[in-house]
Amino acid sequence: MPSPTATVLLVFGRGVTRSGDDYVLTPGSAARVRAAADYVARHSAAFRRAAAEGRPARIVFSGGWAEASLGAAEPPPGSREGDLMLREALAAGLDRWADLHAETRSRSTLENIVHVAAEGLLPPGSAPLGLVSDAWHLPRIRYLTAKVLGLRGADLIDVPAAGDGDGSERLAYLVSRVCLFGVRDPGALVRRERRMVAWLRRAERALRRRARAAPVPAELLEQVTNTRSALDGRV
Repeated sequence: MPSPTATVLLVFGRGVTRSGDDYVLTPGSAARVRAAADYVARHSAAFRRAAAEGRPARIVFSGGWAEASLGAAEPPPGSREGDLMLREALAAGLDRWADLHAETRSRSTLENIVHVAAEGLLPPGSAPLGLVSDAWHLPRIRYLTAKVLGLRGADLIDVPAAGDGDGSERLAYLVSRVCLFGVRDPGALVRRERRMVAWLRRAERALRRRARAAPVPAELLEQVTNTRSALDGRV
């Protein structure tokens, strides 16, 4: 039996950066758009069939301004992750195959999913849903998607982008599973994640203060910082 094909894709951003007076996608964000385009090209027959059957395909690009976690200024309208990924998708002609939408409020992986759901950007009967991100990011996305949307297992299809691994992501995934255990309400999930990030930020500051008086393993501080950064949207 052939593997199912997702004709609804959710693409996760990986940051934007300044280039002169403009904002552009980071290489990681651009790679995720290319992964979505490549997936559509490989499964073009399924996308044509969906349109013929009256269930138009859809691709949602989700990402606001993760750099807010570093204190960076908010970009102007039209220059957030979702906006710029959508622009690149239009340039690649993906609108010929699917309805394209952008979510631009979120600053973390969890908020990506929560805001896409709240804004009704995923059509009814979206399963199987294609999740487009780096391979190392997809396990945490699957866990959070199950929490927010109730989709799991065969209802989710991984669409991995080409990208370097991130050593902090595994710990971020484990921390999420522990700290979000038993929570289902989207608002409560976001509040719990914000508390988790605030706790890690306090731990960072405490370790830096301690390092002034006595040696602190550099690996420990790096691990805490990178885990906080991953949970705060820097993936």
